[in-house]
Amino acid sequence: MTEAVWSPPPAPPLRRTTIPQVIRTAAERDPDGVSLVAGVADATARRRWTHAELLGCAERTAWRLLDHLEPGDRLAIWAANEPEWVITMLGAAFAGVVVVPMNPAFRRNEVADILQRSGCRGLVRSDEHRGADLGAIVADLGFDLRFEWRTAEIFDLIDGAPPRQLPPVAPEDLAMVQFTSGTTGLPKGARLHHLGVTNDARLMLERLEVGDGDVFVNPNPMFHLGGCGLATLGSPQVGATHVLVHHFDPALFLELLETEAATVTGGVPTMLIALMEHPDFVDRDLSRLRTISSGGSVVPADLVRRIERELGVRYSTMFGQTEAAPGITQTRPDDAPEDKAETVGVPLEHVEVKIVDPESGDVVVAGATGELLARSPMFMDGYDGMPEATAATIDGDGWLHTGDLCTMDERGFVRVVGRLKEMVTRGGENIYPREIEDVLFEHSSVSEVAVVGVPDDHYGEQLIAFLRPPPGGDMRPGRAPRVPDRAESPGTRCQPTGWSWIRSR
Repeated sequence: MTEAVWSPPPAPPLRRTTIPQVIRTAAERDPDGVSLVAGVADATARRRWTHAELLGCAERTAWRLLDHLEPGDRLAIWAANEPEWVITMLGAAFAGVVVVPMNPAFRRNEVADILQRSGCRGLVRSDEHRGADLGAIVADLGFDLRFEWRTAEIFDLIDGAPPRQLPPVAPEDLAMVQFTSGTTGLPKGARLHHLGVTNDARLMLERLEVGDGDVFVNPNPMFHLGGCGLATLGSPQVGATHVLVHHFDPALFLELLETEAATVTGGVPTMLIALMEHPDFVDRDLSRLRTISSGGSVVPADLVRRIERELGVRYSTMFGQTEAAPGITQTRPDDAPEDKAETVGVPLEHVEVKIVDPESGDVVVAGATGELLARSPMFMDGYDGMPEATAATIDGDGWLHTGDLCTMDERGFVRVVGRLKEMVTRGGENIYPREIEDVLFEHSSVSEVAVVGVPDDHYGEQLIAFLRPPPGGDMRPGRAPRVPDRAESPGTRCQPTGWSWIRSR
């Protein structure tokens, strides 16, 4: 039988690009084209930058950063989705400085951990986030930083910055350290280089068929690669305008899709569900919208069908992880409906994939379940300061062990079954929560679902499903849906025992 192995077909070589090169090329190709839009709630306050203007801001930011930092130093960005986030990241790249993105929802201990372990010399931050005073948190930490900038003062700081020679930046140079939110232990900092983040972003947008004149409304947080990678670095390479949504609010998201004449957008499934369930959804003109992508978490098959049906768009699933910069596989907008709904597509160009038995390491046959391993020159070069964790994730042959349980058919289409660490063994049988989630999600009374394993004295492990109803839905005891037969393991029966969760027994 055919083995579950994918070798990339012939393709143009990876471009030896860097972030500064990407921005300079866009400014040379289309200096007056709109590059970045600040998607704030007040339409009169929406600032816009052309490719040439964005290049100028990036260079001036680099000049000012080099007053405080040396190439190779680390700079933390702890801010919401502000255009200053983009400009700071680009300026750091021009200065040869490594960016360390931080979630603005982080609190004192999380900030202290990442600043200390990454060795950041400087910090750029928002004033507040969701009522938290970020400046007060930093002051309380007492870190010996060379400088601390507020995003609100960035343009004053770089205005009139004296020109200076910028350092050379190579494709293999470190661009950012992205901390992953692992299921156990401390977050690990993935070391991502310029070649990886620029090429991966371009390849994903090219597979989405995004090009000149497109408008990409981006609600993804900038501290994730969906924001600072795909949207920020992919858009200028394909000639698209990047509309940065300031904060996720479905009403604002819908308004920006309409008023900015969006042709492409994306987000995690929770965002897309909130979009379609918002009361403004039926009144917005989204006729220009052509393509929607999603990723970052499991995308239920029924959600894919619902998006295409209700929005009249073509859909694409992106699958990967931070360590892969981040894309591994992706469906194409014109793939067969069943492939878009049931799989995460075939690997990106320049990405090798194989499915192996988690215990033996042997490649499984096509269609069998195993751990997905991937290899590419775009991937991280390891975890920052964690050689043992790196060795446990990237083997001696360069294969990234993703921890994802998948199947791959003879065509190379990958289907995600679950996470290796999330597999539940109930009474000696392996159960994959993803399969049960997909079935539950098909019911009209379920808007979101998560299935987890819990200890059980008799079976070893049992399953619990946490459910959220759509607006107006009723999931009170006795009114929640019974799980269809195909979600049941032999000898089990799933029954509702509360409005928000069901347990197998």
